[in-house]
Amino acid sequence: MTKDVNKLSKNPTPDQAEENAFFPSPYSLSQYTAPKTDFDGVKHKNAYTEGKWKILMIAAEERYLLLENGKMFSTGNHPVEMLLPLHHLMEAGFEVDVATISGYPVKLELWAMPNQDEAVLQTYEKLKDKLKQPKVLSDVINNDLGSNSDYLSVFIPGGHAAVVGISESKDVQKTLDWALEYDKFIITLCHGPAALLSASMDRKESPFKGYSVCVFPDALDEGANLDIGYLPGKLKWLVADLLSKQGLKVVNEEMTGMTHQDRNLLTGDSPLASNELGLLAADALVNAVNK
Repeated sequence: MTKDVNKLSKNPTPDQAEENAFFPSPYSLSQYTAPKTDFDGVKHKNAYTEGKWKILMIAAEERYLLLENGKMFSTGNHPVEMLLPLHHLMEAGFEVDVATISGYPVKLELWAMPNQDEAVLQTYEKLKDKLKQPKVLSDVINNDLGSNSDYLSVFIPGGHAAVVGISESKDVQKTLDWALEYDKFIITLCHGPAALLSASMDRKESPFKGYSVCVFPDALDEGANLDIGYLPGKLKWLVADLLSKQGLKVVNEEMTGMTHQDRNLLTGDSPLASNELGLLAADALVNAVNK
């Protein structure tokens, strides 16, 4: 028999590894997760075979997000938002390097892993070692960025952990500065665009002022995510709100799976956008290397 989801608890689930920390409620997971994604194939299988160009992923290394009420959300990088866009890029022929700010292992929201989705699981297996032992971002900046860098794109996945550290990192700022200077692609979705906030640190204005982006709707973090127990409390600040205050235009108000490209900045609104953002990114990068 199919379990009546309306009988599932809307109370966030305690995380026994940390005091006053919580995972999403059983009910919220029934609404926000699924065993499979909408993946239905890649468009650019082995389109790039020269092997020079790579993707630099900056991932979150922090598990816990402190909320207004003193509770902590046990979060990480959302696996679908990370692995499905990368699946399209890796299948096209681009290698992926993984970096975190301090070199600590990448944290994942494994409760959102689609355990029957072959594309996502295949990519997870390929990247697992790099996720456990990522590069230190400052080392990448010192050794691998510049005019002759092998990186074609910077990718920042979503998950609420993207608002911890990545949004206020000088090293993330330096990486984004490099990407803008050398016309590299920046790919991000959901809460990942919080990384763009780092670009304005100690500056009069953001270099992304005037750009338009998709981002996770603040209204959900202020409303439904609290009502259904996905979050155990209110966030201290909201991503779309701060991006708007820095002069970026948020083009979505809802979570529909929308993607958007403004110049070399490619964004998506939520996990629902993961597959479409992967297709968009693969199109953009394959076209760029074939010019």
